[in-house]
Amino acid sequence: MSYIMMVDQLQDRLKHDKSNLVLVDVRFELTDPDAGRERYAESHIPGAVYLDLNRDLSGLVRKHGGSHPLPDFDVLATKLGKVGIDNETTVVVYDQDNDMFSARFWWLLQYMGHESVYVLEGGYNKWIEEGNDVTSEFPVIQEKGFKLKLSEYEIVTMEEVKANITDKKAILIDSRARDRYLGISEPLYRKAGHIPGAVNYFWKDVYTKEGGWKKKEDIEKHFTPLLKDHEIIVSCGSGVSACPNIIALKIAGYKNVKLYPGSFSDWISYENNEIEESKE
Repeated sequence: MSYIMMVDQLQDRLKHDKSNLVLVDVRFELTDPDAGRERYAESHIPGAVYLDLNRDLSGLVRKHGGSHPLPDFDVLATKLGKVGIDNETTVVVYDQDNDMFSARFWWLLQYMGHESVYVLEGGYNKWIEEGNDVTSEFPVIQEKGFKLKLSEYEIVTMEEVKANITDKKAILIDSRARDRYLGISEPLYRKAGHIPGAVNYFWKDVYTKEGGWKKKEDIEKHFTPLLKDHEIIVSCGSGVSACPNIIALKIAGYKNVKLYPGSFSDWISYENNEIEESKE
């Protein structure tokens, strides 16, 4: 199944049948949380609505749960309805380019039981690069109702991750950059290293050197050491950059793929949890 929509495919859809289609702009910067919303106000793909990582796609930060905890899904379902998304809507989400935030929104909708959602290949930059129009006008929205159907089997808790260290029933992936995985550097959190037993697959490695999504056969080769009949748990720092790896694993044919939503930032919020460091 394809989870990626090319720019020319979106052009064709907008030209011939844009009924029940909603574009969602999720551009965001971790170091400047208002930047994405400001960019959207300046210019966006015509008809697109904006949803914010912190305000819409994450919950309140507490002692546990990580730095981008999952949102209240009843609240998010209401927000989806207010921007014109119901269970039959085709949704195309885009980032500045191929970034983690569009994948986060893709995963959230999948988890909420909505399968007709696609990440726009190359995002806003690719749309511009191919000579398409943009606008600063806000769209007229026809509100709808979104019915929530959570797929609980697609997430794991901290306790399940901890139990897996002993029973090793699943493969745990850490999607962060190599230096952060190894504990050499840690720009965001008070502890460095990784969850014991995790293997490192940097999320940006599912893209080509030019920044586009790799072809299915190349993604399959990338994940070759992982057996397709294994349960795979994907983590990162806070459950956001894990999502491109989840898309890639599903493209490659892996079925039993789950997210640890709080990821490393949740793991270290429990003082007794062990951390591994590997100095290469």
